[in-house]
Amino acid sequence: MNATDTDVLIVGAGPAGTAAAITLAEAGYDVTIIDKATFPRDKCCGDGLTAGALRLLEQIGLQPSDVPSWVTVDAAWVRSPSGHEVRFPMPSDGIFAAVAPRRELDDALVQRARAVGVKVHEGHAFEGFVDAGTARAFEESNETDTEETDGVITVEVAGMGRISTRFVIAADGMWSPVRKALGLSEPGYLGEWHAFRQYFSNVTGPASERLYVWFEEDLLPGYAWSFPLPGGRANVGFGIARQHGMSAQSMKTTWPDLLQRPHVRAALGPDAVGAARHLAWPIPARVDKAPLSAGRVLIVGDAACVTDPMTGEGIGQALLTGVLAAEAIISTIPSRPADVRTTYESSVRQHLLADHRMSVTLSALLRRPLLARGAIKVAGTTGWTRRNFGRWLFEDEPRAIVLTPRRWHRKFLARPGAYSTNASRPD
Repeated sequence: MNATDTDVLIVGAGPAGTAAAITLAEAGYDVTIIDKATFPRDKCCGDGLTAGALRLLEQIGLQPSDVPSWVTVDAAWVRSPSGHEVRFPMPSDGIFAAVAPRRELDDALVQRARAVGVKVHEGHAFEGFVDAGTARAFEESNETDTEETDGVITVEVAGMGRISTRFVIAADGMWSPVRKALGLSEPGYLGEWHAFRQYFSNVTGPASERLYVWFEEDLLPGYAWSFPLPGGRANVGFGIARQHGMSAQSMKTTWPDLLQRPHVRAALGPDAVGAARHLAWPIPARVDKAPLSAGRVLIVGDAACVTDPMTGEGIGQALLTGVLAAEAIISTIPSRPADVRTTYESSVRQHLLADHRMSVTLSALLRRPLLARGAIKVAGTTGWTRRNFGRWLFEDEPRAIVLTPRRWHRKFLARPGAYSTNASRPD
């Protein structure tokens, strides 16, 4: 076999990269992560964790106590464009929603990866492939080394030189240098969503404890949020669909206006102040079109554009694709890379494609204020609808489960949340 420095090299130490690394390391693989940042580092994000993300965090061994500012959420307060507000409770059996600052969450995931034997090199950026053509070789090039069981690819890493590996997992974000080096980036692509966020302190209103989602008429199909953090802090922001017509620059103008709206001011309280500068970032949500693999490279997380196109949430999808990439390598070795690619891409489609299409449809419907008002009114009609809308909103079950009978199981409205002593796989 050709000499390698590591079985799998992962570029990027965010949720997707660390989930892949932990899964591989626990299966006995030699795994190396490189990241241009040093941890802890901030990542512009709403900091919300859905049930899907929480179950995956539990699966890879992260505990809520590992994140100092972790907040478990027991209900979501949702306001329709008409001003009608409904409390949607979370089930009490396990955790279905939480808030965790990315600075702390990502650092905890890096420490978890190190604890299971992953070699993590912070402050070292991916610079390119020694032979990009070989790295990208597809299944039709069956006679090249990249399609042999013992083939390797070599990567240039800033400050470390060359690393030889059997597989690369690209978990390096929306602008993915790995994807660019493979010639797979789309020029001018800026994502399907824009988001804008600022941390607040001295939050004395109900937002100090409540999770708010505000469907503002001028933001539809987007929304504004306030997610609680310990010590009278909150993550406050808003997200809009890119085709909304509002530019990232104009979001800076919208921001002070949004903060002055009476219901937002009442939620935050009179003494709330911005504790850090506001940040804007693009969100990629086109998993149905984005490249997922090439040669011995698997693409995950934001680099694979897997964010939910209705909510803009991407942590759960990032964790999932990281785990699926690792499982594709584990389950198909020593098969050819073409088999690894096929396994990974099939898994992503099975888990995410139907939900992606459903979210695109729902997002289009939510552009109409009347439909947004009606949906929230109906969802808040009874205790049963409120409980189960809360489960669905936070992805307790796949969004398109009604359209995908293969995923039905008899407990799909009764499955415990994450970190529950009663948690088990669905029948």
